[in-house]
Amino acid sequence: MYARLTTVYVKLDKIDEAIKIYKEDVIPAAEAQHGCRGCYLLTDRKTGKGIALTMWETKHDANVSEQSGYYQAQISRFKGMFVAKPVNEGYDVSVQP
Repeated sequence: MYARLTTVYVKLDKIDEAIKIYKEDVIPAAEAQHGCRGCYLLTDRKTGKGIALTMWETKHDANVSEQSGYYQAQISRFKGMFVAKPVNEGYDVSVQP
């Protein structure tokens, strides 16, 4: 299992809109990707910080989602909402239930 974390900072007045986009658009698009095993969004409404977590069957599946343009298309849904460039990181899942 592999996890991709994308850390973003959203304009405070755009947090609800960003959450709605993630729930209604990003999650269904992610679930249609080969190897996607789940999506989560963590938010701090005081700072605008958000962490999007997607789980993938393999690192290869996560990489393919980036190379295919899927990942960039999802980021573009939030045009004008970020106060800084998103930071993308990947991790092997070492322990899971």
